[in-house]
Amino acid sequence: MDMPMKYSGGLTAEQFLFNEIRIVAKMHLADKTINEIIEEIKRDNLFQYPTERQISRLARACYKRLIALDNTFLISEIASAPNKVAKQINLYAIMCHNLLMREFMINIVGEKYRLKDYYFTRKNLNMFFSHLQEQNDDVAGWSDSTIIKLKQVLTKCLVETEMLDNPRDTTLNPILISEELERGIRGNNDFESLAAFNCFR
Repeated sequence: MDMPMKYSGGLTAEQFLFNEIRIVAKMHLADKTINEIIEEIKRDNLFQYPTERQISRLARACYKRLIALDNTFLISEIASAPNKVAKQINLYAIMCHNLLMREFMINIVGEKYRLKDYYFTRKNLNMFFSHLQEQNDDVAGWSDSTIIKLKQVLTKCLVETEMLDNPRDTTLNPILISEELERGIRGNNDFESLAAFNCFR
């Protein structure tokens, strides 16, 4: 599995996209090309967006996450598993595609789970981005508004996967990794990602 090499601020627009990735995963499993997928989504208004303006970009974002997973079993689980399981797998798919999300989940969330330190505040997000800005010229060039939006998206992803109860919560929930996701991560030999889901066995 190829890991992303560059930091991207694309999450400001792409976000969690859970319902969208479920739709794209089902079509991908039916061996449809990304262009066929986009055409069908537009034709049948499957995303139920008010306009078609964002459909191509967000469908492609979902498709790239599925390709980054590089795991047919996990893709089929995103398409058909119960929401709680599929949302964990979707977060892992984002980690596989987006270096920013990967490092946040492993180095911040995973480390808190490792230490059983469940206290999580904006200070943790601020320190994460400050460190990245010091280490990486691309991130250092991002605008304040981009950083603020990314902090919101990262927090929302934690809420979507029940690691936080709401965006203002300051206590990480010690979640259980789904059996399906653990199997997929181990199948990918991506053992460092297990920490992000509170798995240390």
